[in-house]
Amino acid sequence: MIPGPFDYHRPDSVADAVKLLAAFGEDARPLAGGHSLLPMMKLRLATPSHLIDLHGVSELKFIRRDGARILIGAMTTQHELLASADIKKSLPILQETALLIADPQVRYCGTLGGNVANGDPGNDMPALMLTLGARYSLEGPNGIREIAASDFYQGAYFTALEPGEILTRITIPIPPAAHGYAYEKLKRKVGDYATAAAAVVLTMAGGKVATCAIGLTNLHETPLLATAAAKAVIGTTLDAAALKAASIAAQAIMAPAADARGPVEYRKHVGGIMVARALQRAASRAK
Repeated sequence: MIPGPFDYHRPDSVADAVKLLAAFGEDARPLAGGHSLLPMMKLRLATPSHLIDLHGVSELKFIRRDGARILIGAMTTQHELLASADIKKSLPILQETALLIADPQVRYCGTLGGNVANGDPGNDMPALMLTLGARYSLEGPNGIREIAASDFYQGAYFTALEPGEILTRITIPIPPAAHGYAYEKLKRKVGDYATAAAAVVLTMAGGKVATCAIGLTNLHETPLLATAAAKAVIGTTLDAAALKAASIAAQAIMAPAADARGPVEYRKHVGGIMVARALQRAASRAK
């Protein structure tokens, strides 16, 4: 199928993009990488009358360090994340995760902002943003506001974005230099969404886990922060008992849909395995 008719707009500033979205209201949709929106338009599941292309907004494309934070513009592509020396040095898990998103063709066009903003439970970056304690800058008719990634996701494809708002920037605190990290993703084939995936960022002290955060992808209608699972390993050496406790605690909050990737119990089972694997690999990297 082909999309329904729409008017195309290419603003060159955030202010102009916000004005267009405010003017056209529910009939308008912003376009970033397009990998979620365009297929929905082709299937007539989304029928915007106005498409606001953000590719002309240069102020939305940047990666820069600001003290103990990394700031990333919403239109920064996955490929640009992979090519960034700042990301490689300070947030290597971001590059590890980006490499597992689809394929190189998609990563050249797909943006970080688009991945985190549309509320698709299968997207990889939202759970990672929860794990890293990221914050999102949103700009709309009423100005600019910031929101924690943990408060942004409300349901499948439902987020805290207000009408006329766009996500402009992602702010991520830089983890300690000695931290360990891992993103474990099980998928049926290259380019597929995760059957289950887990992100882990931790620090070790004296051979034991000192701090830990665990995020879960595609195991609920929203990305999940597995707080109880992370607490289960604090103060442990990540022995078999601790790994099992973390897996069980993580599985307790999982509620995946039964689909072509498997039934609910299977997806919860492999979700627990992804948590254990990510914890082990993150610990092996911690200094």
